[in-house]
Amino acid sequence: MNKPLALKLTPTTIDDVIGQKHLLGEGKILRNLVHNKKIFSMILYGKPGIGKTTIATAMVKDLGVRYRFLNATMNNKKDFDTVVEEAKLYDGIVLIMDEIHRLNKDKQDLLLPQLESGLITLIGMTTSNPYHKINPAIRSRCQIFELKDLTSDDILEGLKKAIKHPDLAGIKIKEDALKHIAGLAGSDLRFAYNLLEMAFYSSKDKKVTLDLLKDINSKPVIISDKDESGHYDLLSAFQKSIRGSDVDASLHYLARLIEIGDLDSIYRRMSVIAYEDIGVANPDIGPRVMAAIHASELVGLPEARIPLSEIIVEMALSPKSNTAHIALDKALEDVRTGRCDDIPETIKIHSTIYKYPHDYPNNFVVQQYLPNNLKNKKYYIPKDTSPNERMLKQIKEKLDQLKEKEEKKNG
Repeated sequence: MNKPLALKLTPTTIDDVIGQKHLLGEGKILRNLVHNKKIFSMILYGKPGIGKTTIATAMVKDLGVRYRFLNATMNNKKDFDTVVEEAKLYDGIVLIMDEIHRLNKDKQDLLLPQLESGLITLIGMTTSNPYHKINPAIRSRCQIFELKDLTSDDILEGLKKAIKHPDLAGIKIKEDALKHIAGLAGSDLRFAYNLLEMAFYSSKDKKVTLDLLKDINSKPVIISDKDESGHYDLLSAFQKSIRGSDVDASLHYLARLIEIGDLDSIYRRMSVIAYEDIGVANPDIGPRVMAAIHASELVGLPEARIPLSEIIVEMALSPKSNTAHIALDKALEDVRTGRCDDIPETIKIHSTIYKYPHDYPNNFVVQQYLPNNLKNKKYYIPKDTSPNERMLKQIKEKLDQLKEKEEKKNG
């Protein structure tokens, strides 16, 4: 079997792991566990290619413990039964499990008692945020450790080790080419190894040059798998930059999303931002976002970047307000907690005491609309940060004064 270089370079001890000094550095948590010959159930999470499987495997090999490797989706319940039986036979086993966020209920029910008893020690691995994606029952039995992005220096360190491997004997590569690979790889060491190996075997004289690397791959790796957390991190950064009125950061994350061609996510997130973050501070932004989306769809990439850039600049620099949806969230909370008294008689469908506002001056008349238990509730608290919301605030204050005056009058 022709094993890839990346697999052959997999460390067999934590001393050879690239990066993750916050967990494996001198005196740090995971190194101390290995030093003290003790292991607990844990979940390792982070982007692809930054060392989750590597760390798990290196730890169990350093500890010299019996272990098995399963994938939460690829392996069936019978495979899990086999691990449990083996654990009983040998009085314990470490189970390294990839894609743990995809573990179904049957497998969870099988594992939970064994985790509880300590018969199985679990090292789960995931690219998804475990606080959102992993069953709380599993999560509560594990310590959670986040792996950090590998830096360019980390990738460079790994590449310099890789060029000494026998598979790349005779390789000729300069520092600038190594740095170019590191730049392309982002934080994915596996990608860097794969690119280096391909470049070596696709050269005539074992000479890996910048031109050769550019012929193989000219685009940097942007972690954005739609099923994984990297994609949502990118969308989160996009929205939070617009919300924070940082126009340059907003354009940067827009550029990332455009570079991977993910127009659908851009459109959806823009639509959300228009109403969640800008809202009544700039009510024209909703239709303007829809117009920009329509124009982008009409022309497609690369021209779509033009209307998108214009609307993102406008959104980033627009006044912001979240008061409308915050007000609704408060109302939803009352509804969900059962604070729903009967609808007032004044506004029921067959009411005979309803006052029709259009029959009164200024199209306004005081009458009860909220249920009795909420009749004085104030959900909407306007801000004073934009002309439009300032106007809404003034109108609301005037109506509240009229209501208060009428209530005092009626005693």
